[in-house]
Amino acid sequence: MQKKLTPLHIVLFEPEIPPNTGNIARLCACTGCMLHLVHPLGFEISDKQLRRAGLDYWEWLDVKEYNDWSELRQNIQAKGAWYALSTKATNTIWDVTFKADDVLVFGPESRGLPDNILKTLSAIKIPMRSDAPVRSLNLSSACSIVTYEALREINT
Repeated sequence: MQKKLTPLHIVLFEPEIPPNTGNIARLCACTGCMLHLVHPLGFEISDKQLRRAGLDYWEWLDVKEYNDWSELRQNIQAKGAWYALSTKATNTIWDVTFKADDVLVFGPESRGLPDNILKTLSAIKIPMRSDAPVRSLNLSSACSIVTYEALREINT
């Protein structure tokens, strides 16, 4: 029997804010997506705010931690395309076709993904208005938008 592919792999590179990571963990538990956390984290995994945001869903979550980007790249078990989410990207989430087992990589809240990672992955962004001085969405909101767009494509 062939192993069922993970719907998506959600990678949080050096996340800084516990409630964002908790909300994303809850999203992954609800959707069956795998969560990958790349250290250093801006909090302890036992952080009360992290656990509160994730509610009692932790037992339903498939999560792995990595010491750094290199360890993630060497050990992740994903067969899909890799997408870096960045406000610096030209292409949007509507310009790609998501497939099961794709990897969505999100950067830290205060600075986004570093250039050395952006250069190695296909960078995409969530479309936002350009006529106002808005920089970005909240990390957990952005992750939810992209995850559900990808799942909609995978399941149609």
